[in-house]
Amino acid sequence: MTEPVFSLSGVAKRYRYFQLTDLSLRLDPGQVMGLVGPNGAGKSTTLRILMGMVQQDRGDVRVLGQSMPAAEAAVKRDVGYVSDDMRLYGSQTLAWHMRLVSGVHDTWDAAYAEQLVGRFLLHRDQPIRLMSHGERVKATLLLVLARRPRLLVLDEPTTGLDPVARHEVLTELMAVVRDETRSILFSSHNTQDVERICDRIAFLDRGRVIEDSDTAAYLDRWRRVHLDVPPGATVPRADGLIDTVQDGRLVAVTTSAYAPAFEASCAHAGIAVRDVQRMTLEEIFVATVMHHRQERAA
Repeated sequence: MTEPVFSLSGVAKRYRYFQLTDLSLRLDPGQVMGLVGPNGAGKSTTLRILMGMVQQDRGDVRVLGQSMPAAEAAVKRDVGYVSDDMRLYGSQTLAWHMRLVSGVHDTWDAAYAEQLVGRFLLHRDQPIRLMSHGERVKATLLLVLARRPRLLVLDEPTTGLDPVARHEVLTELMAVVRDETRSILFSSHNTQDVERICDRIAFLDRGRVIEDSDTAAYLDRWRRVHLDVPPGATVPRADGLIDTVQDGRLVAVTTSAYAPAFEASCAHAGIAVRDVQRMTLEEIFVATVMHHRQERAA
């Protein structure tokens, strides 16, 4: 069995008003995982534990085969971390930052760095303080990517970017994982980004993993079925039932385990199936989180 790029097993971390509970995740080489959750779900805390910046109260954390946070210094040579709260030196130029990082990391790829300068439409001699938000994000990402890390850990990398800048960043991330030895974990509440590039998705809500699945297989399981239910008819219970909303004769059934047999059961009960819709990842995410919260409140 292939050793995972990272694994978290039974990880917990308690703060005064928030806690991570029994967090277990793993990522294999060459994969991209999107860690999705509403604000305050625990995404950033999870990434900081993974990076050794925060120590878990209990549980096992391994990155590139080494235990964290004990091996933090060794692991960080092969891990690139980008967070929105990282700051470059505003008075210094991009070229100055490139020289600084290349002098510290012997894996620095100067030719690739120059390619990224061109692809991201950056200017080597421009001070960071004169760059737009999108340009600063791309400059930070350049400094990490050009080190050729085996694992990229990105905390909300596309927040605040305009559509063109988002496209540029996501295109480069997809190019990174064409090398099957490299992997990406990024947190986001932008489900469109996750749906576009991720092999795996993990939903986090209130400090708990509520889903961890292959993206394509997970999307394929979900449907919203619209029914015309005559008086006196009873809607059969669907496998994986998440939600049922009724408006007069019209009923919308949301299921996470769709099977055509449900339509046959409806027809047998005298219920007409008006349509069967696939759902976007955003719709699925909202439905999953709300269903999880209702179950915990029951």
